[in-house]
Amino acid sequence: MHDLIEQLRELSETVPVPLELPSFDQLVEVEEQILIPLPAELKEYLLYASDVIHGTLEPVTAADPYAHTYLPEVTSYAWSIGMPREYIAICQQGDDFYCIDQEGQVMLWQEGELAEESWESFWQWVEEVWLPA
Repeated sequence: MHDLIEQLRELSETVPVPLELPSFDQLVEVEEQILIPLPAELKEYLLYASDVIHGTLEPVTAADPYAHTYLPEVTSYAWSIGMPREYIAICQQGDDFYCIDQEGQVMLWQEGELAEESWESFWQWVEEVWLPA
């Protein structure tokens, strides 16, 4: 995990208005808003690497409630168009979502159903999907 965070930091793009990392209290607020605890690896990402901007994918964030990547908003939208409520959105691509379950497995919810492809963990998804994007 630490190697992946370091790699993300090295690849992070400089932008005029950088993203901020959330506080632990902000993560508690996110959990209260969606009424689901965040899996441990997702919390690690949000606390230590959610300010990274890299490639074409924009994973969720938790520091700025007005950001288009704000986890409660992205997840609520995904639920509103049919994604099952036991999943938390981690990245939106149009009306498709990469999502995570309570055990930390990441799946692609696409065209109204879960695709067959999945990743054992959030960090495996980062390595295989986000980094190459």
